[in-house]
Amino acid sequence: MEEWQLDFEWLRIRHYVKDSMQKEELPSFNTILLLIGIQELGRYQSDFTKEEKQDLMHIAVCRLLQDDGYYEWVGRDGDGWPHYKQLRAFTMTGVKAQEELLKMKIIKYFDQHQKEMNATTEEE
Repeated sequence: MEEWQLDFEWLRIRHYVKDSMQKEELPSFNTILLLIGIQELGRYQSDFTKEEKQDLMHIAVCRLLQDDGYYEWVGRDGDGWPHYKQLRAFTMTGVKAQEELLKMKIIKYFDQHQKEMNATTEEE
């Protein structure tokens, strides 16, 4: 994906999330990771601790990198939290390169989620 395409698609996702959440401002990269983590957790609560928020962002990264073979789904613990096993080290260096990869994965995640939502709506 070319840089302009990534910028365009990333802005599209940020607007989608902003509109879905009925917010005034576009969400940050970390906010979107947090929301993916909450989605993967499968439940929302308004009072996540700072540690839980970090865990949720880690869950999001694991989920996003799962398809590339970095992580494998293990299951849920007794409290229902998702767990992943690291299969190989993430060797990409540079914050910008890592963020760009994750942005591409986030775009794919939201596009897949939207397709699933559309398919569910069409079945009803």
